[in-house]
Amino acid sequence: MSTVGHPDAPGADRRAVARGGMRWTMLQSAEAVADALIDVYEQRGSENYDESVTQTAHALQCGAHAMAAPASVTTIVAAFLHDIGHLLVDIDVHTARTHGDTDRGVAPQDLRHEDLGARFLATWFPESITEPIRLHVSAKRYLCAIDPEYVDVLSPASIRSMELQGGPMTSAEAERFAALPGSAPAVALRRWDDLAKEVGAPVPSLDTFRTLVESVIVRIPAVEDSDPR
Repeated sequence: MSTVGHPDAPGADRRAVARGGMRWTMLQSAEAVADALIDVYEQRGSENYDESVTQTAHALQCGAHAMAAPASVTTIVAAFLHDIGHLLVDIDVHTARTHGDTDRGVAPQDLRHEDLGARFLATWFPESITEPIRLHVSAKRYLCAIDPEYVDVLSPASIRSMELQGGPMTSAEAERFAALPGSAPAVALRRWDDLAKEVGAPVPSLDTFRTLVESVIVRIPAVEDSDPR
């Protein structure tokens, strides 16, 4: 696995997936950050999310479910960006093929995309966005522990990935998770996540989310303060 564009990755050159190699740390406006994030979906979003939809379709559908709830703008943006960690890594395709999972959207190991995405986005966004993203995989394990019928709504890909992610929580783990400040929006995000796998579902445009993403950016690191690693 090689990490792309992640500011915390050892040895990463932190060049953007989008914008022709522009460094993320060189983005000096909310508009530029929003454009670069949307470009990730435009360039990488055609990759499979699971058996039925692409990463972009899944992101748009998840964001649309949050809009329909209706959720806060920060939660809508979290829903849209929740799986961006998948688009910030390159999986060894040969290894994935040997496991027979490349075309089904399942990596041969847990890449902890939720942590990768949350840390990456924390450069610009508040915890009200990054915490639901960080916790959305744990929310699946939580729901499997507290709701015996929840597993019935999971896709085959989600069931397979949960095995890599630790399986259902224990009672003690579920209690600790429920006490976390970001657990409620993470659980809501998780339920939208599970619904966002419908082929051909009507969704808002990427430009709609570009505007929302730009509106909730709270910090732009100064270029001189950036780690040149």
